[in-house]
Amino acid sequence: MAAFTFQIQHTTSNTKARAGNIITDHGEILTPVFMPVGTAGSVKAVTQQQLLNDVKAQIILGNTYHLYLRPGLEALEKAGGLHRLIGWNKPILTDSGGYQVFSLAGTRKIKDEGVTFQSHIDGSKHLFTPENVIDIQRAIGGDIIMAFDECPPGGSDRKYAQKSMELTHRWLDRCIQQFSNTKDRYNYTQSLFPIVQGGTFKDLRKQSCEYISSKNASGNAIGGLSVGEPEEVMYEICDGCCAHLPAEKPRYLMGVGTPWNILECIGMGIDMFDCVMPTRNGRNAMLFTTSGVINIDNKKWEFDFSPIDDGLDCEASNYYSKAYLRHLMKAKEFLGYTIASIHNLAFYRWLVGEARKQILQNNFSSWKAETMPVLKNRL
Repeated sequence: MAAFTFQIQHTTSNTKARAGNIITDHGEILTPVFMPVGTAGSVKAVTQQQLLNDVKAQIILGNTYHLYLRPGLEALEKAGGLHRLIGWNKPILTDSGGYQVFSLAGTRKIKDEGVTFQSHIDGSKHLFTPENVIDIQRAIGGDIIMAFDECPPGGSDRKYAQKSMELTHRWLDRCIQQFSNTKDRYNYTQSLFPIVQGGTFKDLRKQSCEYISSKNASGNAIGGLSVGEPEEVMYEICDGCCAHLPAEKPRYLMGVGTPWNILECIGMGIDMFDCVMPTRNGRNAMLFTTSGVINIDNKKWEFDFSPIDDGLDCEASNYYSKAYLRHLMKAKEFLGYTIASIHNLAFYRWLVGEARKQILQNNFSSWKAETMPVLKNRL
């Protein structure tokens, strides 16, 4: 087994953007990277073959909360882990379920021990603790697993944000203890990432960065952003966190966001991203393209028989026309959701891949300045 490694291959002279590579037992990940979200072991409306061949995904996400409830740990363990269950032989990152528990505000109780919550499926009661969340993620079989955290809502006051951050730190210590007391599953290396919290308070974020940096984990994540705070606040917090997290470890910004959010944060030194936006927006007729944003429902595309986006290396984007995709969306045909999702994921892959190329050529800053207005352009 090869241990998890991260190497920075190039940094830009006039931004904090960097290109690197992560090595896991399931393969190499070139950074910056966007990770499609496969919540329940499936990237919605997209097959694993399409993820490999059209999207060219290097790593996908699985969600601890959803996979624990269904199909459940027995099925996952008997299959030999999530990789084998879903037929995916590249890296997988599992999130801890902290965000999902946060989003169940009406049916969960947070204590020092952990979080009691009700299943959204059948109302049954469950307890997540730092210890069993590590055990669950070990059983799911993520190459990268996340520490259990509390994600405070956007706009939380200082008292709540501090209390939440301190709880996250106590839980982190227990996660690390449990992680060190347990073995990798399924004969490959599993690596633990802590999560920075602290709301929108810069001094709390600095404190959290310093606390988790002291743990010397394989990589570090920034959580609790893109939960309702203004965009400029998100950027300020992200930039501050990057300044206080170790440069030699990968930095993962959780759940963010739009193409322009991603470019801004790459410029601050973020290496890893995930978001449901490409697939969710795709299913709702919003396409991100190399020329700008398209609402494919609009009548203007009814007789446009040009490819969805011939600027992408993606068969679905090159082969199908805007008129056809509009027709599928209007008819609520499932194929429309699949094409739109594949296209948007391929666009995100192109975006981070192009950013990496520009970083390696030391041209990221000028390319970003030219690209930003195009990305935001409403066609």
